[in-house]
Amino acid sequence: MDLEGYTRRELQKQTPEEEIINQLSSLIIKIKFNDNSNEINKQKASALADAVLHEVKKTNKEIKNEFIKNLLTSPKACVKMGEMGVGSRGEGDFFVHRKIGKIASLGAKAMILPDAQDDAGVVKTDTGELVVVAVDGTHSRLSEYPFIAGFHVARAALRDIYVNGAKPVALLDDLHLADDGDVGRLFDFVAGISAVGELTNIPLIAGSTLRIGGDMVIGERMVSGVGAVGIAKSESQVTARKNIKCGDKILMTLGCGGGTIATAAIYSGNFDVVAETLDVGFMKAGDALHNSGMLEKIHAMLDVTNGGLRGDANEIIGTLKNNKNKNCGLIFHESKIKKLVNPKVYELLENLDIDYLGVSIDSLMLFVSPKNCDEVMNVIKNAGVEIDIIGEVVPGDSAVLVCENGCKKELKPLFRESGYTKIKKVIGEKTPEEFEEMKEKVSGAYRETIEKREKIIKFIKNNN
Repeated sequence: MDLEGYTRRELQKQTPEEEIINQLSSLIIKIKFNDNSNEINKQKASALADAVLHEVKKTNKEIKNEFIKNLLTSPKACVKMGEMGVGSRGEGDFFVHRKIGKIASLGAKAMILPDAQDDAGVVKTDTGELVVVAVDGTHSRLSEYPFIAGFHVARAALRDIYVNGAKPVALLDDLHLADDGDVGRLFDFVAGISAVGELTNIPLIAGSTLRIGGDMVIGERMVSGVGAVGIAKSESQVTARKNIKCGDKILMTLGCGGGTIATAAIYSGNFDVVAETLDVGFMKAGDALHNSGMLEKIHAMLDVTNGGLRGDANEIIGTLKNNKNKNCGLIFHESKIKKLVNPKVYELLENLDIDYLGVSIDSLMLFVSPKNCDEVMNVIKNAGVEIDIIGEVVPGDSAVLVCENGCKKELKPLFRESGYTKIKKVIGEKTPEEFEEMKEKVSGAYRETIEKREKIIKFIKNNN
C-alpha cells in the first residue's frame, strides 16, 4: 500500500484533509497492524497518517524557480504502466523499452549500448578488455517465494552474460522489502542467489538492501533485481544479435523454464513442476562453449525469455531491420521446438491452455553457420544438454512458424505475453483499440524527458 501515492490522489480530488487522515488511518490499521481493537495501534496509525499528509502537502507547495520546478517534475505520458503492458513482454512493453534504451544510450560510447536491445551491454576498457554487464528484475509474482525468486533471477542475469559471449565473473543484487515484510525473506532471497553462485562457481560479491518506499509503503511486498558482470576475450567472441547472417541455422537447447514457469506452476497449484525449473543446464552449455573455443564459430546467442520465442523473434527482426545491411527473416519449425520443451513443463502449459511460444522457457538459442552446426551441437551435447536445429535465417523481414501440419503463420508478438496465471488471462493479451494514441502520448513524454535531460546537463556544465 503506497501511502504517499494514495494521499496525493486524494488531495488532487480535493478530499477534505480530515477525511484523508481517517481513510489513511483505517488502511494502516487494516494492512499494517491487522487489528482494529488495539488502542495503541490506532494512535500510531493516526500519527502516521497525519505525518504522511503533512509531508505530501509540503511537496505540493508552488515552486517559483523554473529550473528547480523542471528538475523535480516528471514528464507525464498520461498512460499507466498496466495499460501500456510494460513488463508484460509484449508489443506495448517492447515499444516502451525501445524508448528507454534510446535514453540510456544518449551521450554514451560502448560496443553494445542499450538501444541495441540486446541481452547485455558491452564496453571496451582502456586495457582492451571487454566488460559485459546485465541486470534482470525478479519476477513480481514470486515475492512470496524469495528463494526461488533469487534463484531464477540470478540464472537470468548469468544467461544474459553467456549469450553475449562473455564468461561471468560476479553477481550483485538489489533487494527492497516493504516495511512489514519479515526479515527472514531477505535471507531466503540472497540464499537463492548464492546457491546459483555456488553451483556455477560465480560469486555474489555485492548488494544493497532497503525498504520499498521507506516509511511510505506498508505491506509485505518484495521487489528486487540481480546483476551480473562478465569478461569477453575479444570482439570476435561477442555473440550479439546484430551479427546474425542470412543462411544461419537456428539452434536451441532444452528449456525447463524459470521464474515464469515457476509462477505458472505455483499459482495453478502444480507445485511439483517447480522442481523442473531448478536447472543449470544453460550455464553448463555456456561453459562448454567457452572451454572448447567454439564462440568464434557462433554468430549470435540469446535466451528464450522476453515473451517467449514469439517475443524474441520480434526483437531479433527489429534488430536486423535497424541494420540497413541486413534483410533477414526467420523460419522456425514447430515439430522441432516442441521436443525441446521439458515434457512436464509442456504438459503444464497444455493443461492450463498457455501458448508455449509466448512464455519464457529459458532455452539457449544460437545462430550458427551450417558448416559449424554439428561441431557446436556436439560440444553442448557432451555437456549433457539437449540441442537441435529448429530453424534458419532467410531473406525477408518477418518471423514465420512452420506448423506441424505444414501450414505457415507469421510469429507476431501479442500485446502481452501469453497469460500464464488466471489474473493474466483476465487482463488478456488483446491490443487496446487506442494503442496508437497511447504510443503517441508515450512518445511525447519521451521527447520531454530528452529536453529536460539536455537542460540539466547544460546547467551543470555551466555551473561547474
